[in-house]
Amino acid sequence: MSARTPTIILGGTGYVAGELLRLVLGHPRLALAAIASDSQPGEPVQKAFPHLAAVCGELQYVSIGQATELAAQLPCSAVLAAAPHGVSHKLLDALLTRAAAAGTKPTIVDISADFRYADLGEYERVYKHAHGAPARAREFTCAVPEHLDRAPTPHMAHPGCFCTATLLASVPLLALDLVEPQIYVSAVTGSTGAGRSPIAGTHHPQRHSDFYTYNALTHRHVAEITALARSASGKEGRFAFVPHSGPFARGIHATVQAKLKKPLDTAAVIAALRGFYAGRPFVRVLNEPPRLKDVVASNYAHLSAVADGNTIVVMSVIDNLVKGAAGGALQWMNRLLGFDETDGLTTPAPGWT
Repeated sequence: MSARTPTIILGGTGYVAGELLRLVLGHPRLALAAIASDSQPGEPVQKAFPHLAAVCGELQYVSIGQATELAAQLPCSAVLAAAPHGVSHKLLDALLTRAAAAGTKPTIVDISADFRYADLGEYERVYKHAHGAPARAREFTCAVPEHLDRAPTPHMAHPGCFCTATLLASVPLLALDLVEPQIYVSAVTGSTGAGRSPIAGTHHPQRHSDFYTYNALTHRHVAEITALARSASGKEGRFAFVPHSGPFARGIHATVQAKLKKPLDTAAVIAALRGFYAGRPFVRVLNEPPRLKDVVASNYAHLSAVADGNTIVVMSVIDNLVKGAAGGALQWMNRLLGFDETDGLTTPAPGWT
């Protein structure tokens, strides 16, 4: 086997960074070179992720500045960015500028929202601040891996977890011209989707044994879903998106409903979904309703559908931290580096979590 590619993880203390670390340390073609956090440079990584102590050893965090210098020293490297929205674009711009000056070529996959929008005006409208590196936007493309055969730019951005689950269910309906453009989405996410810093909505006594909606029809991901669905399908969809907080830690269950353009039964729509995702190793289309426990902690997505002749409902389940973030990003990195798309990502869900 050829030498492993040195890999740098940026923004290294959150849940997604922990999943990136777990996946990179088990990857056959990548070698962890550094994990960076400006809040904990010099601190042992296992302090933030004690469940990874057996594989982290004495690994310590470096600063973002040190990681940037490392990317400038390595002839080629893989950079997986899990920094917050509104921060990542400036960090990556500085890293690419320093690497260009040194003549090195890092390959980047960003997991924040900073490079998901081709239209930076839309980004600014949604996130209420100007983009910090507008000249870099053309170097990134955002898509679910299953919806784009090859990367058209040197770097990629991975969609958000709600977006990934919704797009996996809805893009085939639009691309195959099966449905009217109005699409209704009800999606339930686990508490890890809100990040590591505790807030009222994710605090265990608040969320345990409870279920509630938030930001109905106004969630920031609607614009992202709409734009990426258009790019992936070539059709314009109108998404009425209602997110819910579920009383579990990991996973997303999305239910997508639309009016069929012509009558179809359940067998026909399941066959259409299977045809659309043929050859996509991480998407499985089932005859029965999908369950979160069958995908949690894995990079797999399970879909199923029902139709009554006039209406179609597609159910989609993913792990928000893996398929919806770290795993999807690593899937893109595998492609960008010319590896097999499945390298380091085929571990099945543990079940019974």
